[in-house]
Amino acid sequence: MIKRALTLATAVLAFLLGGLFFSLSPSFAQDHIRVGHLPATGHAKFFIAKEKGFFSDEKIDAELIEFINSADGLTALRSGKIDVGAFGTVAPLVHIAQGADLRIIGGIMGEDASIIAKPERAQSITSVADLKGKKVATIRMATGDAVFRGALDKAGISWKKDLQIFELKSPPAVIEAVKSGEVDAGIVWGPLDLTAEKNGLTVVIRSRSLSPGHPCCRITVGNDTLQKNAGLWTRFLRAILKAEKFAKDNQKETVDIILKYVKLDADTIRKAYYEGCLDQSTDPNRTGIKEFWRTMQASEFVSSELDIAPFIVTAPYKSALDSLAEENPKDPFWTNHEKVYSERNL
Repeated sequence: MIKRALTLATAVLAFLLGGLFFSLSPSFAQDHIRVGHLPATGHAKFFIAKEKGFFSDEKIDAELIEFINSADGLTALRSGKIDVGAFGTVAPLVHIAQGADLRIIGGIMGEDASIIAKPERAQSITSVADLKGKKVATIRMATGDAVFRGALDKAGISWKKDLQIFELKSPPAVIEAVKSGEVDAGIVWGPLDLTAEKNGLTVVIRSRSLSPGHPCCRITVGNDTLQKNAGLWTRFLRAILKAEKFAKDNQKETVDIILKYVKLDADTIRKAYYEGCLDQSTDPNRTGIKEFWRTMQASEFVSSELDIAPFIVTAPYKSALDSLAEENPKDPFWTNHEKVYSERNL
């Protein structure tokens, strides 16, 4: 009887210890990462991945940290205050040009910037050439800013000499400057274009008309962070891709989720995300970034002859996409994404 009791006790102890080992096993632990984002509808995939548990499904404990502009976000990334972020296309490229060892591994959004003006001035602004001699407000290191300056260069207008550009801190500051008449026009990103219209302003030019298909916020990490755990970033991008598909299939719940992070009404968010000029692809878009880089060089936005291609790492995204396609072989969503990848990442 005693021997049997000891055997039973040993078995129970082994079971408990085995369960404890299982719960503490590194393979089941969650990686804590700090994710920088902007308060924009275009960053909804971060919000969705958090709220719907896609990060958790990929063994990631994601802490979302908000910034009001790309410049502040990239500074935080470089200083190690966050682990990953999506802050325009300009900001990471400018920092790379300055020597930052960063890598772009995916995208959160594309296009979606606008030039706004008061209605009485809008009729005389039909192209960037009409802004010669004018005052224009923009947001420091915003993608729309670089698209605008590149368009000026193509039109033969120097943004340094032929007009005045005022770099402000945030889209609301730009809207207020335009509304008050301090400047003739301003550049904002969505959904602040809709906010501008509610404030009586007019969208005169969309960034997609100046540079069709241009990338915007790119998912960026430090190279050392990427090299230490490449598998983590494949899992991270799996979560973002799942969020992209969820947003496509679940409009109402997506709007409800965005409402928790972006202080706008539901109708404005719905229009901005589903009826606006937003490219929601997670694809890195290596081709688009290289073209964007050439535009920045030509317009003297950056003074660098650096080859930008090595700083765009597509392997984690491709691995994430391939694994999801293998898990869902009959879903055309993933087949289409693989086609887009082959077109955008030469």
